[in-house]
Amino acid sequence: MTTPWKHRYAQRMQGMSSSVIRELLKLTQKPDIISFAGGLPAPEIFPIQEFETAVVRLLETKGAQALQYSPTEGYPPLRQFIADKMSRYGIEATADNILITSGAQQALDLIGRIMIDPGDVILTENPTYLGALQAWKAYQADYISVPVDADGICVDERLEEALRAGPKFMYILPNFQNPAGVTLSLERRHALIKIADQYGIPIIEDDPYGDLRFESEHLPPLVALDAELQASRPKKTNENGFYRGDVIYLGTFSKTLAPGLRLGWMFAPRDVLKSCITAKQGADLHTSSLTQMLAYEVVKDGFLDEHKQVIRRVYRERRDVMLAAMKKYFPPSVTWTHPQGGLFLWVTMPKELDATAVLEKAIANKVAFVPGTAFHPDGGGRNTGRFNFSNAKPEEIETGIMRLGQVLQEEIEKLDNQPTLETA
Repeated sequence: MTTPWKHRYAQRMQGMSSSVIRELLKLTQKPDIISFAGGLPAPEIFPIQEFETAVVRLLETKGAQALQYSPTEGYPPLRQFIADKMSRYGIEATADNILITSGAQQALDLIGRIMIDPGDVILTENPTYLGALQAWKAYQADYISVPVDADGICVDERLEEALRAGPKFMYILPNFQNPAGVTLSLERRHALIKIADQYGIPIIEDDPYGDLRFESEHLPPLVALDAELQASRPKKTNENGFYRGDVIYLGTFSKTLAPGLRLGWMFAPRDVLKSCITAKQGADLHTSSLTQMLAYEVVKDGFLDEHKQVIRRVYRERRDVMLAAMKKYFPPSVTWTHPQGGLFLWVTMPKELDATAVLEKAIANKVAFVPGTAFHPDGGGRNTGRFNFSNAKPEEIETGIMRLGQVLQEEIEKLDNQPTLETA
C-alpha cells in the first residue's frame, strides 16, 4: 500500500506555508541577478580567520567536551558573556536568565509551543517579521496588527483598541525593524511599556539588529524600561538575580558573527525559561555544543566589539549608497524609509502598483527585492517592498537600484497612460 501522506498530516499544517523570501532566494541565486531580497549579512566580512584559529584551539584544549552532549540551557561561559552584555543596558542579569537557542528563530518557536493555543490572538506591528508569523501560524494563532510609521509602532488609540481585544502577547522589533527599517522612539518605548502594563499584556522584544546602529544614540531596550518599572514594585523586584518582569527579550549572533552558527538566546523570567527549557528538550535536547563553545572562543577576549565596528562601517556605506541611488533613480512618487542601522529599508510605491508584478519585471531586468504583502498579517502592503542593503557591494547597489528605477518609471508611465472614466 502507498500511504496517502496528506491525510496523515496534523490539522496545523493547513495554516503553514513556505517562506516567500526563501522561495525567492532560490530564484535569485543566479550570479547575474542583483538581489536585495534576502536578509543576508555580508559574507566578505565574516571573521573566517578568527574562527579558524579558535576551532583549532578549542579542539586542542576542550575537544572532548565540545563534541559531547551538553545542558539544554546552554554553555555556561557563553550564557555569562550574554548576561554581561545585557548588563550594559542596565539590566540585572545572570547566566541563569539566559537560554541558548538554535538561532532566535527557535526562540520564537519555543514561545509558540508554551504560549499559543489554537485561535489565540497575537498583536504585531504592521508590517512585521515574516519568520514570526510563520512560526506562530504553525500553532494556529490569529493576528491583530497596529501600523508603524517613522517612529515605530503607533502608540495611540489604535493600539489600545487592539489591546482591548485581549491578545496573548505583543511582538515588537524596536530597533531597525524587519522589514520597515524604522526604530521605536524613546518616547514611544516608555509609552508602550506603560500601556502594556496597564492592560496586563506581555511583550516579546525581538532585537537581532540592535548592535548595528550607524547613527544617533543607543536607545534602552524595552526589557530595561520594564525592569525599571518592576523595580518600583516590592512584590515584583528581582529575586536571586532573576528578572521577574513582563518582557521576553530575544537576541542573536547571526548578524554580528555569522548566521551559519545558528546561535540565539532568550532572556526571560524564571517561569518562562523553565517552560522553554522543557520544550527545547523535546525539540533538539540542546543547541550544538561545538558551535556554542566555538562562538565563545571567538568573542571572549573582546573581538566582538571590534568586529561590530567593521560591520557598522560597511553597512552604513551600503545604506548610504542605496539611499543616494534611490534619490537619483526612483520616480518622485516612490518613497522609502531612512534606517538608522540594521539591514533593511522599506519602499512604498504608488498605491495603484502591485509590487509582485513589479518584481516580475525587475527579475527580468536582473534585480530582485521582496514584495511587502508577506510581512502584513492583514494581507495589505500590496504596493510596498523590503530592500536589503547589507549583502550587495556598493557598485551592485548602484546598478540594481538604477535598473529598478527604470522598471518603476515604466510601470508608473503605464498607469499615467491608462484611460480614465472620463476619457474611456
